[in-house]
Amino acid sequence: MQAVFLDKGTFSDNVELSAPAGVTDYITYDDTPQALIIERCQHADIIITNKVQISADVIANLPKLKLIQLTATGMNNVDQDACIEHGIALYNVAGYAVKSVPEHTFMLMLNAMRAGLHYHNKVIDGTWVEDGNFCLLDTPLIDLEDKTLGIIGIGTIGKRVTEIARAFGMTVLWAERQGCAPRNDDYTAFDEVLARADVISLHCPLNDDTKHLINKDTLAKMSKKLLLINVARGGIVDSKALADAINNEQILGYGSDVFEQEPIAANDPLLALGDHPRVIFSPHNAWGSKSAQETLWQMLSKQVTDFINKA
Repeated sequence: MQAVFLDKGTFSDNVELSAPAGVTDYITYDDTPQALIIERCQHADIIITNKVQISADVIANLPKLKLIQLTATGMNNVDQDACIEHGIALYNVAGYAVKSVPEHTFMLMLNAMRAGLHYHNKVIDGTWVEDGNFCLLDTPLIDLEDKTLGIIGIGTIGKRVTEIARAFGMTVLWAERQGCAPRNDDYTAFDEVLARADVISLHCPLNDDTKHLINKDTLAKMSKKLLLINVARGGIVDSKALADAINNEQILGYGSDVFEQEPIAANDPLLALGDHPRVIFSPHNAWGSKSAQETLWQMLSKQVTDFINKA
């Protein structure tokens, strides 16, 4: 079977991405513009992709296609109804980043709470030398111990973040879905989490219920001056409302790995926060430790091979 990998460039160069067993013709591209998908996949039985948009029109014009295999957990970039209509299997991969994403979460959290980038720049740009003191403390360092962490999205990653947070001595609250009563004693009402948390970490999927979940109204319910961390999806946060909240000192800061448009749009209001001591961004790479990428490809290869063997 022919497999076409449309955006191999989303992986690190030092990760081996060999053809899954059973693939006899393996074609890879670092990236694929929308206009070239149909041309490149005309003879493909299998499409492998991370974030290339696979529309209903693309699917309808690929009569040989049997499987779309995503190299990610989220499936928003594929028209799932069209897959069903044309009898095309759609697979994702999940659970590969259970170490990488939680560790990245705390990298963002610690950097923001201890103004890590701010102080790094003060060493490099000569501010510390000019100050003359043996230490520089122009922005308070905030400990995680004894703080309350609210987690929105309690899957495998949210649970691992819980374990790490408790090791830091934090109290953890699991947020129930907005507008719902807590399902059991492990969960706390959504609005109560907003009111009690010193830090909120987002780990929920992006869907109709979570689009701009963090907005002007929910930000107003955060009675503490809290830190927000987003390693979920950019669209969960209203960027304009979030930027306003930081500029108005309504919340402490923001650490994010994800944005509403990726790469980030030149006019995204979050870019204006770049010099804030408690703002830190990364380019949607929380998932991508070398170990996580290798695990992902092992999982993907098995899924593709199993599909071929059953075909």
